[in-house]
Amino acid sequence: MKVAAVQYRFDESEPFDSGVQRMLGLVAECADADLVVLPELWPNGGFTYDRWEPTAQPLDGPLVTELQAAASSAGVVLHAGSFIERHDNGSLTNTAVVFDADGSLNAVYRKIHLFGFTEGEPKYLAAGDDLVVAQTSVGRLGIATCYDLRFPEMFRKLLDAGSDVFVVPAAWPKARVEHWTVLSRARAVENQTPLVALNTVGTHGGTPMGGQSLIVDAKGGVLADAAEEETILRATIDNAHTTAWRERFPALGDRRL
Repeated sequence: MKVAAVQYRFDESEPFDSGVQRMLGLVAECADADLVVLPELWPNGGFTYDRWEPTAQPLDGPLVTELQAAASSAGVVLHAGSFIERHDNGSLTNTAVVFDADGSLNAVYRKIHLFGFTEGEPKYLAAGDDLVVAQTSVGRLGIATCYDLRFPEMFRKLLDAGSDVFVVPAAWPKARVEHWTVLSRARAVENQTPLVALNTVGTHGGTPMGGQSLIVDAKGGVLADAAEEETILRATIDNAHTTAWRERFPALGDRRL
């Protein structure tokens, strides 16, 4: 599976629609990939709380429609990162969407673990409840978002639900970026499952983002990584390598708890 992960630079001064069009152009550049991944809250900003309500959209709004068209035009499975979704009852969620290569909506995941303790996401957003594994033409994608990475039990459940690859879009701050890289590799190693960990760069609500996106294999080996600039990270994930490693080192079969 050829993966292209867009480490996008969020610009607080850029109008919403302009940012969307810029991202659609980046997706078009990834038409040679099988799976394209975008970061968390790239249209709205990760810490720009004042932008969330005015830029929120329903699942059937224009943003999702444009992303569907982008997936279809490029002929790729598109994990479109996440956006602020507005629900009929007025609540907001941090919602990730996955599209098949024909543009059809494959999966919706609403972030379970909200970051900020008593502030930030818990103050403004409703948490999701459901684990999601997207059954796509390129494999079964176990979906998590940013802060979810700190909860290993979630990834073990995604593994048990049949994930071939974990996909983790994020808006992870530079101040804790060491945790980001360590935890990304740990989730891959302990579950013997490849992982796409895609961060953003730039500044969100005055908070510098950490970048350093990475794609790792089932042994935790880094297939590709990035620094702190906007870039498209590319790597090939080999399912045969995952199967061979699990057979050679069958640690998952020794679980007792």
